Amino acid sequence: MDIFHPDEQRAQSMAGFVLGAAGIYPAMPQQHRDFFAGLPAFFIATLDANGWPVATVLSGPPGFISTVDQSHLRINAPRREDDPALSALKIGNPLGALGLDFTNRRRNRVNGDITRLDKNRLEIAVKQSFGNCPKYIQRRVISQATTEPEPIEHLDRLDGKAKKLIASADTFFVASYAHGELASGGADISHRGGKPGFVQIEGDTLWIPDFSGNRYMNTLGNMLAQPRAALLFIDFTSGEVLHLQGLTEVSWQPHLQPHLQKNSLEGAERFWQLKVTRAWRFPAMLPWRGEILEYSPATLATGIWTQK
Repeated sequence: MDIFHPDEQRAQSMAGFVLGAAGIYPAMPQQHRDFFAGLPAFFIATLDANGWPVATVLSGPPGFISTVDQSHLRINAPRREDDPALSALKIGNPLGALGLDFTNRRRNRVNGDITRLDKNRLEIAVKQSFGNCPKYIQRRVISQATTEPEPIEHLDRLDGKAKKLIASADTFFVASYAHGELASGGADISHRGGKPGFVQIEGDTLWIPDFSGNRYMNTLGNMLAQPRAALLFIDFTSGEVLHLQGLTEVSWQPHLQPHLQKNSLEGAERFWQLKVTRAWRFPAMLPWRGEILEYSPATLATGIWTQK
C-alpha cells in the first residue's frame, strides 16, 4: 500500500515537493502510545450519513486514551447525544484522530477504522500513525473547569458571535476525507494555527493561508479528492466549540489573491477557502480551559509568533 494516496501525491507535485521516506507508520510506535495515554483531550473526525466530514473533541482525565496493542487505540469518554459528530460514529466508519499537548506543542495523529463502539468506549484499528512538527502551535496551560452543558445551537449562516471567535482564533482543526477506494485514504483531522486574524472572513467564506509544514499534503490532497471539509474552532477561555461544514477550493498561486496577500500574513505558500454550508455551536462544551503561555511579540515571516 502506498503511504500517500494519488491526490496527496498530486498535491505534493502541484506544490513542487519531492518527498523521500516519510515518518508514517502502519502502527503506533511506543512513544506515540505513551503520548496518547497522557492527554486530557483528543480531537476526532469521521463521516456522517451523507458523506460529510464531521469533527469533535473528546475529553477525560489522563489515561482515558489507551492502547490495547500497537494497532488498536481505545478511548473511554462520555459522549453527548446531541453532537452530530458523535452520532456519526459507527462500527466500520473511518476515523482520524489528533492528540496535541499544548504545553509542549507536541502532536501525533492516527487514522484508521472504528472497530468497537460501546456506551462510552470507542476503539480504532490503526492504519497510520505519525507525528507532526510543532510549528504554529500556541503553547497553553490546560486546567480543568466545571461547566454546565448547554444545548447545541444550529446556525444557518455565520452570525456575529461565530465571526468573532473565528477572527480571534490562533488555532483550529480541519477534518477532511479521501474516498474509500483510495488505499491509503480515510478520515483525517489536522491542526492549523497562526496569529489571531490569520483566518479571513468574507461573508460566509473563510480564507486560510497555508504555511510551510511537513509537506505530506494530507489535508490539501484530501481536498483534491473530496472538497467537503469540516472546521472546528474552540474558545479556550469559555470552552465554546464551533463546528463548520463547507466546500473547499485551493488557490495554489497566492499572488492571484492580492486582496488577501495585502491584508493577510506574509509567507503563505498558498491559500484555501471554505464556503460554509452548515454550522453548529456548543456553548461551554469543554471541561477544560487553556491559558496562553508567554510568547515573544517578534514574529516570523509568516506572522506566527515565536516561543521564548
